[in-house]
Formats: sequence, structure tokens, C-alpha cells
Amino acid sequence: MSDWYYSAGGDQRQGPLTTDDLVAQFRYGRIGLDTLVWREGQGQWQPLGDFAAELGLAGGNGEPLPPPLPPPRPAFNPQRLSAPPKSGMSGCMIAVIVAAVLAIPVVGILAAIALPAYNDYTLRAKVAMALPVAEPLKPAVVSHLDREQTCPSNEDADFAAPERYASGNVASITFGQFESDLCGMELILTVPGKPALDGKPVWLEYDPSDSSWHCSSEIDDKYLPAQCRG
Repeated sequence: MSDWYYSAGGDQRQGPLTTDDLVAQFRYGRIGLDTLVWREGQGQWQPLGDFAAELGLAGGNGEPLPPPLPPPRPAFNPQRLSAPPKSGMSGCMIAVIVAAVLAIPVVGILAAIALPAYNDYTLRAKVAMALPVAEPLKPAVVSHLDREQTCPSNEDADFAAPERYASGNVASITFGQFESDLCGMELILTVPGKPALDGKPVWLEYDPSDSSWHCSSEIDDKYLPAQCRG
């Protein structure tokens, strides 16, 4: 199997990595589903989320797998205590307390920066995990267009009602023709408690002129994988 590379920001890239090493980087939180990756045979860099199903990066409920558990801590052995604790605080302890008090404003500033960034990352990951739900349906759209010379709809024999395609963060998938005259599908997301995504559409359009699929959405670009931003 081909080695993997992933973008480390800017013009930097990391690799080559085996598939197991790439999965380990994800599970330890060093890369996310929106991290761009590449391996031999790909035409361009793609988000890791595009390979979530292939690499087993999502659990049964569509959420990312947690990292491996840390090694167990050694059991406490009271017999190792050789002397009763001394009363009072040492100079080192006083210094630690003073440093902790002074650090509180800094921690608050860091939290104000880190929490919004983490929220953006989690929402972007949910969109990235919704896209693979549509992957198995793309060949059916292309086949119908080639055979019938018209765009498919959920009423056609080879397709089901929109809600029948519900899976993970996808509530429904509707097939049809866009204003651009291109065929494709509309994914409606379901992310309860996240109004930036819940009930919002993601559009996938097929261009027969070059056999490519184009992704777009009304969702804010900061929550979208790179290939869906516009």
C-alpha cells in the first residue's frame, strides 16, 4: 500500500507514513479530519475525512474514535511511606502557589483563544464526516445520467426517499438538477444544538465535461472542508 503524507501547515508536509502511523496521528489528536493528505495515485491533496470510512476513523455513531487509553498508573502503596508528613509549607510549595495565582489571567486569555478554535474544528469535522455518506451514491447518479440523459430524482426506480439515506450527521439526501443544469444531490445535515450546521444543506454537483464533482454550501467557510469552500 502507498505511503501517506499530510500537510503540517504552510508549505510543510510530513511523511512518508504507513496507514497505521497515519491513523495513530489522528487518534492522538495530532491531525484532524480536515487535515489535507496525499498518497501515490491521488490527483490532488484531499481532507483526511474523505478516507474516514476506508481507514476506520469513525465509530458506529459517526463520531471520531477516541485516542488509545493511557497506560495504567501504578497502584498506591502506603507501606512505602517511611515518615509522617511535615507540617507547614516549604518554600517550593509557596513559590508554586504564587506562580499559580499569577498564571490565572494567562490561562483565561488562552482559554478565550483556544475554545472558539476548538469549536470551529469540531464543527468542521462533523461536515467532513457527512461527505463520505454520499460517496457510494455518486456512481448511481452518473449511471442514470449516462443512461437516461436526464438527472435522477428520488422518485426514480434506482433511488429512495430522501430520509432513507439518513446516516450519522446526514438527515436526508435529495437528488435532482441544480440551477447550473448540472445533476447532483443535496445533503441536509443534522447536528442538534449546533445552529451553524443543523438543517443546513451541502450541495454536490456532477460535471460530465470532466467527470468531476463539486462541493458547495451556504455554511460559513470556516466550518467547511477545503474542497467545499467558495
